[in-house]
Amino acid sequence: MRTSLQRRRFLELLGAAAGLGAAGVVTAPVALAAPPASWRPVADDVRTETRWAWRHYVARAFGHDQIKPVSGGFEEFFAPGRPVGLTIVEALDTLWLMELDAELEQGVEWVKANLRFDIDASFQVFEANIRMVGGLLSGYHCTGEPRLLELAADLADRLLPAFTKSPSGVPYRYANLRTGAVSGPETNLAETGTYITELGALSRWTGDPKYVTAAKRAFEVTFAKRSPLDLLPYAVHAETGEWLNRTATVGPPADSYYEYLWDGWKLLGDPDLKSWYDTLVAGILAHQSEVVGGRLWFAQVDAFTGAIVSREQSELGSFFAGLLAEGGDVRDGRRYHDSWNVVQDRYGVLPEGIDYSTLAATSKGNQLRPEFADSAFSLWLVTGDELYRQRAKKHYDQMKRTSKVRYGYTILTDVTTNPVGRGDFCPGYWWSEQLKYYWLIFGDARRFDYRDHYLSTEGNLLKGARR
Repeated sequence: MRTSLQRRRFLELLGAAAGLGAAGVVTAPVALAAPPASWRPVADDVRTETRWAWRHYVARAFGHDQIKPVSGGFEEFFAPGRPVGLTIVEALDTLWLMELDAELEQGVEWVKANLRFDIDASFQVFEANIRMVGGLLSGYHCTGEPRLLELAADLADRLLPAFTKSPSGVPYRYANLRTGAVSGPETNLAETGTYITELGALSRWTGDPKYVTAAKRAFEVTFAKRSPLDLLPYAVHAETGEWLNRTATVGPPADSYYEYLWDGWKLLGDPDLKSWYDTLVAGILAHQSEVVGGRLWFAQVDAFTGAIVSREQSELGSFFAGLLAEGGDVRDGRRYHDSWNVVQDRYGVLPEGIDYSTLAATSKGNQLRPEFADSAFSLWLVTGDELYRQRAKKHYDQMKRTSKVRYGYTILTDVTTNPVGRGDFCPGYWWSEQLKYYWLIFGDARRFDYRDHYLSTEGNLLKGARR
């Protein structure tokens, strides 16, 4: 790696990256010995596949948001004709962790030379935060390149009107990056509560509290309106702060709201967030958990009565297994991951949605989802149980079998057919999430602190880079 990407000290104002973290938070135990010889070839294969896919992206779509790996084309994610190098930004810390330094340099140099946010277009605030702000911050944390922090702050400043222009403090869904115009007051828990770690890290690293203050205020409004059962409906109006429906779910569009309550405590040490997490998860366990066929699931219920509304479960909800384990409920985390593992065993690749009473697929595609592997990684860290490496290995093998195409990896349109149905795009999060989880669980990643780290909902490393 050239001088521009070598180790350097953080700006003195910011202090060492290790300073980010909750005092008194006990990190899950994990053995740090080198992985068994049987896992080393898997880790090496993950690295090889990452380099192969990156080279195709560079050859056919470099600077564009996402490659179309079947046709060799590309597409933009946030606004038509307005690329922001989403794949590059999402891949930065993954490339760094894998010690793919030549590829990392390509990405960082593109960002420094080309990435600007003076764009007259409305960007989805939630996605721009977790993907672009988070990706730039994790790239900064890993490389120390100050331009990445500057760009993260610039983008966050352009997104902040979604918070500051809202009468309630609950953010609008969209903000125009040039004009500051906001839109989309009808929103949901995930899009109002998935900011505290990115904006909290940004406040720590810039010394400006405005970012974390806005993120926490949005949490306060919705938590205060919880039902008498300590449940939250998932739809909310940004301008009034009032609920727009009655249904509570741990899946989308609520999922990462709960994740970021715990994460905000883990990364920032805010005891309010820990208290709110404990309250809401107790409500979920009391009123949404259901055992069917000996397997633990979480129903969608009426937040005010507890009546079951639906037994459909999104694959995205499988993140909750890892979150429960991280939060101290290892038993239920194991049980919920066991339930999803039965689905993996049945289909090979997890469908987007199932009816858990029958395990029938209700949404048959797969968007290269990372949540099952994410939870396997978290449970392995907490328990040290090799079972979760085995499950992650099957997840990886099935992805290679079904999604690898001529120019990379693609989404699936139907996992129930043989051969599977394929689409033609690779989401940016694939670079930030699956590849990273596979590398970390199979390899002894020398640049990762297995005892003291933080990975965001997008898999971005905001604490634990060993530079």
